[in-house]
Amino acid sequence: MDITPEIPADRKYIDNYGDGGFRVSGERYEGSVIVMPEQVLAWPVSTLAELNAESVVAVLAAEPAIELLLIGCGTRVERIPKDVRDALRAGAIIVDGMESGAACRTYNVLMAEERRVAAALIAID
Repeated sequence: MDITPEIPADRKYIDNYGDGGFRVSGERYEGSVIVMPEQVLAWPVSTLAELNAESVVAVLAAEPAIELLLIGCGTRVERIPKDVRDALRAGAIIVDGMESGAACRTYNVLMAEERRVAAALIAID
């Protein structure tokens, strides 16, 4: 039985992750990325210690607005810094931190449900 979520053709989806990058809608991206329904952006964050409110400006500026941001923390879950949580809360965006692989899978499921979700993903080897 195929349980792969069906994602609208005009939306970005995550094919796989690892080896220092991600494959999104058939295209390989090296390093960390932000995946939104309509675009993929390089993300200059390689550890959660580098994450700050400025790191999520693109998500806050997205149109149409993002409702939920999944932050893939790499290989282990860590607490999202307070300034990031506060900035997202002020922008009416819910944030959830998880391991990067879990964030990829969750993003695809939510995209299949046509939710306004984004994933900020720290690359893993």
